[in-house]
Amino acid sequence: MSNLNVPYSHLSHSSSRSLASSILYDIVNVSPTALHIADRRELIQALLDDLSLLTKGSKDAASSRLTRDDAALALLALKSLGKIPVGSEVIASPNNLSTLVTLANTLKDNTAASNEALRCLANCLLLIDNARMTFVQKQVGGGEAAVEWLVKASAPERVFLVSRILFLCTVSLAASSYIRSLVETKPHGHSEPIVDVVAAKLDMLLYNIQSGDAFAKEAMIDLLKMVFNLLAHYPKHTSDDQNKVLGDYWSERLDGLLPPLLKLFNTLPPSAPAPLLPPITHVIHSLITIPVTPSLRPIWFSGQSKTEPPSRSSKSSSPTGTPGPSTSSSPKDSKPGAFDRALSRLSAGRRSLSRSSSPQPPPVYDNLQHGYDLLDAVLSHYLPGDIDPDEASVRERCRKEADSSLDDIVSPLVLLVTKLCSSDETSKKRLRRWILPDDLDRTSPLEGRADLLGRCLRLLGCVHHPRLKDAAGEMLYAVCDSDASTLASYVGYGNVAGFLFNKGIMSAPPRTATSAAAPATTTSGVPIDPITGTAQKEHEPLDMTDEEKEREAEKLFVLFDRLERNGALPPNQNPIRKAIQEGKLG
Repeated sequence: MSNLNVPYSHLSHSSSRSLASSILYDIVNVSPTALHIADRRELIQALLDDLSLLTKGSKDAASSRLTRDDAALALLALKSLGKIPVGSEVIASPNNLSTLVTLANTLKDNTAASNEALRCLANCLLLIDNARMTFVQKQVGGGEAAVEWLVKASAPERVFLVSRILFLCTVSLAASSYIRSLVETKPHGHSEPIVDVVAAKLDMLLYNIQSGDAFAKEAMIDLLKMVFNLLAHYPKHTSDDQNKVLGDYWSERLDGLLPPLLKLFNTLPPSAPAPLLPPITHVIHSLITIPVTPSLRPIWFSGQSKTEPPSRSSKSSSPTGTPGPSTSSSPKDSKPGAFDRALSRLSAGRRSLSRSSSPQPPPVYDNLQHGYDLLDAVLSHYLPGDIDPDEASVRERCRKEADSSLDDIVSPLVLLVTKLCSSDETSKKRLRRWILPDDLDRTSPLEGRADLLGRCLRLLGCVHHPRLKDAAGEMLYAVCDSDASTLASYVGYGNVAGFLFNKGIMSAPPRTATSAAAPATTTSGVPIDPITGTAQKEHEPLDMTDEEKEREAEKLFVLFDRLERNGALPPNQNPIRKAIQEGKLG
């Protein structure tokens, strides 16, 4: 076993800096198994004690084995020692966490050292659950410091590290008091709440990603994880009704997060090798939690016509039109809310890129069309042609490209599209036109189609993707006015029998007044088969000889006899036995 405590303990403030660097590099490169647990703990505490002295006066700093020039390398050594839980347990004490917070602040002019202090904190919070609560306590002051770091962060790497810390501090329901203070208290010395700060950082990171900057994607992913924590936990803590589910709870304090999230949803560059990878997946997860409230409806649906559904050929990736009128008005002297501030920021960001000084409206996006296009692209990618969703190659491709399952990749996007469809009548009509157009080709089985409809119908019968199977069924159900008869009339009862059975509908529902909009014939007037959803064909008489008919009858007799003997068919329900008893078979 290596013992690096001895050479490190022999260092002093006046030691050669090259010697100090050599010993610190040895600590960085030591194998995790090369140190006894006690030696590791002792060395970690010695490093923290010496680093702590650097944050005090010059007299105390002179008694440290390290100088400020050694800080970055010493913190790197500390991070290496803390990569396993027994090391991070030492860092997790209130005094040591406070030391790292102080180092991150006092070494702010040494970016490398300050960022290493944040890495030590993030690593400790990841490995030691209890450290997360300790970190945000007043004794340590990490909760307020993290917000201040986020406010001042301008480099993607810094935003990434701070976002990781904030994500870990908000991941648990036990952090409810910190989450409430985070949302309800403005950062010290700043006029904007955390929602506005986060919106500004997301906008900045979008530009960084588009520019190909290092750490930009990682920073956005972790910031979006923190956003999801706020969306998932804060509304629940402020609600009196604890029986609601995610997406039903809401607080208007979070309204300002919707515009930047929708901007990301519509403008993030396409991902590779698959069309649905982080950070867009995290954007979708956050959007699912935001309900369509009266105040947010103009933003959710401002990019579409409020009358006749537009053509599918319209573009989804570029902003069009202007926002619809708000459903509520406020006095001129009232303070702007989070929603208004977010819109103002988006508008200001757009003006800053324009040479014109004239006011520009905030960007507006057709969220339903972009969601539909993205869903179509994702399903086409993972389920090319008319492939069976249960084929092993589908699961293998998901694991290889996204290290996930088709359920986890696609289901959230289907839920988002379903929410848009269910919350707005115009959106529902548009989506129905795209999936189930009036001129749908019904000459071949619908479930065999190489398009979104065919893939959704094949998913309804799959075994390996249960969540996506249910989500696809609910989307089709919502498109058809949440009416079983309408759904069966559009796609054939046979294609949705299993889905409807799980909803408690045991047999084919009859056509009703609510299903009158569903076609009974094709555009050419051919009746639609209610079971298959395809155009009915005239049945041609069977061209069989008497010997062939007799052989087929014998096969049926053997089949029903076997079912009866196995107990699967009661004797009184055997059609062959009934025919013999009734004298129909000689």
